[in-house]
Amino acid sequence: MSEHEPSLRLKQHFAQRVIHQARQVLEFWQRLQRGDWNPADLASLAEANLLLMRQAERFGQVEHVELARGIQHCVERAEANQGRLDSDLISDLDQLLQRLAYTGLRYGDDKQVFLPSLRKPIYLALLDQEWASRLVRQLEFFGMVAHSLTTPEHFHTALRERHPAAIVMDFDFAGPRQGLHLIQQLQQARSDKLPVLFFNPGETDAPTRLAAVRAGGVALLSGNLDASCLLEKIETLTHSAHQEPYRALVIDDSRAQATHTERILNSAGIITRALNEPIDALEVLAEFQPDLIILDLYMPDCTGPELARLIRQDERYVSVPIIYLSAESDLDKQLDAMNEGGDDFLTKPTQPHHLIATVRNRAQRARNLKAHMVRDSLTGLYNHTHILQLLEDAGVRARRDGRPLSFAMIDIDHFKQVNDQHGHPMGDRVIKSLSLFLKQRLRKTDLIGRYGGEEFAVILPDTTATAAAKVLDSIRQRFAELRHPAQPDDLSCTFSCGIAELSDQDTATLGQEADEALYQAKRGGRNQVRLFGPLLSAGFTITS
Repeated sequence: MSEHEPSLRLKQHFAQRVIHQARQVLEFWQRLQRGDWNPADLASLAEANLLLMRQAERFGQVEHVELARGIQHCVERAEANQGRLDSDLISDLDQLLQRLAYTGLRYGDDKQVFLPSLRKPIYLALLDQEWASRLVRQLEFFGMVAHSLTTPEHFHTALRERHPAAIVMDFDFAGPRQGLHLIQQLQQARSDKLPVLFFNPGETDAPTRLAAVRAGGVALLSGNLDASCLLEKIETLTHSAHQEPYRALVIDDSRAQATHTERILNSAGIITRALNEPIDALEVLAEFQPDLIILDLYMPDCTGPELARLIRQDERYVSVPIIYLSAESDLDKQLDAMNEGGDDFLTKPTQPHHLIATVRNRAQRARNLKAHMVRDSLTGLYNHTHILQLLEDAGVRARRDGRPLSFAMIDIDHFKQVNDQHGHPMGDRVIKSLSLFLKQRLRKTDLIGRYGGEEFAVILPDTTATAAAKVLDSIRQRFAELRHPAQPDDLSCTFSCGIAELSDQDTATLGQEADEALYQAKRGGRNQVRLFGPLLSAGFTITS
């Protein structure tokens, strides 16, 4: 045993205690997100955060100390404002909590102790223990924490210790159909239902599926249970666990009315910006990127319908909901306004809960619609067009803030052979596996797109090319270890990657440079990462 190992284990033990408290803070944050930001939940968040700060200071967790102090400062701002929240405060608090949520998924640094993921574990209660152990290892490749449970007692103990992200329960766990009965009893005794996926290796006829539904299952899996397919189901289940606050732009020439609306929405955790000059709307829209627009009907320099027509002429805002908020009670005039690009009409004075509910419902639908417009249907990643638009936006921010930006192109090696030898369904499975791998292994701030076919693109803000190469090479090595169930032998795949860093070139050129580095990785033998520029010309390559 190395002389440093006991010290390292002690640091990891302390880190685990801090991580546990960080989870408590995040759970209160999610409760705020689901509710109307009531003072009691805000106070609970503050109390949990204070304990986090004390533990982080005691155990020397510098990053957690910094984040906890930032959260405390936001809470103090809210208290000084008598509990009222403005858009800047909500935005600042959201950014801090998102950083806290991903402290366990940060890029590696040999000088730091790697903190475990904040994600909830997956519990596997399967008859085939060998296969369950294999699934645990495979899920770890995706950055997930999974535990194989062997007995009902083991299962109940795990539930008392930690609520899971999902449970995969064999129909016949601990006896014929006993898994089904075990879950049914648990669900009936709980107000918050457990996220359960039943597994039945045999035929899944209608009565079997009905039994799973009645027992409280959200899905029924059958046949071969592989990690990427399982993770895809779990991601669908947990997708809405945390979402960024909605963003609303209020346009009203009356400063008092705009401020009143802004305060109501801010109090519900909706980031809101008020604008009194309609002529500035397009500039503010580009910078603020709201989920929804609230528009006054009668304004002296530009009427609401005129502004709505102007906004709708820009393709970027065709799907952004516009709600008219006016004292106009004439139904025909309201309908005329709706015909000019509006989606809803609220009459002043409006009850706060009515306004909040309308904004939330419209914003949620708009986000769902936008997701279908800008995301690839197979992987859920950004599509080709949108990832290039995001790259352009990221380039503007990087230059403005003087921060590094890297762009990576990834291509699955010998993908045609996968389709030819195993069929297109297996090819789709490999593509989806890599997309899930990238989503699990990269930061929330990294933007991932399916560039086309078996090719992917990744935007890495605040990241140099060398740092990006280390991260993506680690992902490359772990992805190569993943096994896809196939006949006669399981299938494994690799990928090649090219990376370029933004300097004085435009983003179109940046994309070409990353593509050139990818081409060099392919020519160099595949299954490697290469950088564009002097490092590439000097033969700099990261390979296993």
